[in-house]
Amino acid sequence: MTERKQRPLNRPQDPQGEALKAPAKALKMPAALLYADALPEDLVEVGYVGAAYGIRGWIKVQPHANDASALLHARRWWLLAPPQAGLVAADAQQAQPVCVKIAQSREHSGTVVANAAGVADRNLAEALRGRRVWIRRADFPAPEDDEFYWVDLIGCSVSNEQGELLGEVSGLIDNGAHQILQIAYALPDGKAGERLIPFVDAFLRTVDTAGKRIVVDWGLDY
Repeated sequence: MTERKQRPLNRPQDPQGEALKAPAKALKMPAALLYADALPEDLVEVGYVGAAYGIRGWIKVQPHANDASALLHARRWWLLAPPQAGLVAADAQQAQPVCVKIAQSREHSGTVVANAAGVADRNLAEALRGRRVWIRRADFPAPEDDEFYWVDLIGCSVSNEQGELLGEVSGLIDNGAHQILQIAYALPDGKAGERLIPFVDAFLRTVDTAGKRIVVDWGLDY
């Protein structure tokens, strides 16, 4: 039995975790880094800025997944501040999106360290700490055969070979051995139900991410 592969690059950080902490100090962001346009519609959160790295303005990013290929592949990152309660006008700049061009990036002890153009000193790098890192889905590297990004599977309708609708992919679970699709559907009484289907060749028939459709060998009464 061959396992289908997928890359978990859209796992959100725990709301109580390090990713949601505000930057260590308020520092006026250079105007060239601030992004005033509408954000791209295909942004996907892939990590967060955990700390400054060195003294030359490099930043250290903690990826949301073990596979950091998307971070390393993208040449432009959007750094968005986490939601903050009680935001006042004086802090408004700290909440404004920052967009950076990545000159260099590499993996380092389970993190990604990067040199962002326009971030030239440690103080500015520290001011970015806590911001979530988003990149465009269009900037992800192309997956290999039989590989799928989690972000592309979420929202896919799932039906069986008999044409019966099983529900819609709401999430994925990694149990260490393989991935499991979480399928949301409505029970007869209107309440929410969930099916768990292993994401392996034994049950998968077709995966059409462009058409947002998955066909599996699975019964309604399983």
